[in-house]
Amino acid sequence: MSLLDQKYTDRPYYGVRRMWKYLQIDKKIAVGRDHVRTLLRRMGVMALFPTRNLSKPNPAHRIYPYLLKGLEIVRPNQVWGVDITYVRLAQRGFAYLVAIIDWYSRQVLSWRLSNTLDSGFCVEVLDDALRRHGKPEIFNSDQGSQFTSEDFISRLKAEETVKISMDGRGRAYDNIFTERLWWAVKYEDIYLHEYQDIPQCRAGLERYFSFYNTERRHQSLKYKTPWETYKAGIDWRVNDGQTGMMQTTLGRA
Repeated sequence: MSLLDQKYTDRPYYGVRRMWKYLQIDKKIAVGRDHVRTLLRRMGVMALFPTRNLSKPNPAHRIYPYLLKGLEIVRPNQVWGVDITYVRLAQRGFAYLVAIIDWYSRQVLSWRLSNTLDSGFCVEVLDDALRRHGKPEIFNSDQGSQFTSEDFISRLKAEETVKISMDGRGRAYDNIFTERLWWAVKYEDIYLHEYQDIPQCRAGLERYFSFYNTERRHQSLKYKTPWETYKAGIDWRVNDGQTGMMQTTLGRA
């Protein structure tokens, strides 16, 4: 499963056939195609096209329109995005990581780790982000059942001015900033440390996200950190007299 996870992070458009041939030819592993399909389903990942990965739609839930096409992102808290990814564990199988990111600054606003894909830990991460960082103008997610659930949508609607946006089905790159975050998290931390279980992984990710927000400089941010970019934008808006914004701290996620 670790080889599949790493290849999926590199090539998220690989389906069962390509993954099967990758293991057979490149890694010299004798494995059946059906077994590869079973492993990918267990991990909760499939090719980005035509389907999405971990978040599966619930046909009974309302789907909101995608609001970000052609939108210029020019300030912090203008757009937040949320996504879930698979995290492999050496001893206890795997876990799921959810994170909310500010699209303008790339700041990771909140994150949670869980051993299930229910909506509870997604609502928890949303509560934490809203409590510590105020609220966005637009909140974007995919159409997964965790993000279209009554609990999750009700929490967003409680913030009356927040507009809800959802990616089109099969359009994983609508949430490209979070996809890039997952690549960084896995290659710069998870693959290097081979965490044994959820408590160890949680402690390691605590350190990594602190590094990511406050030390990791991004070329796209003119070599500033996400925290520097986020804070500068918040401070400017406060000094400019705009209301409804909340100055934030680097509290524990």
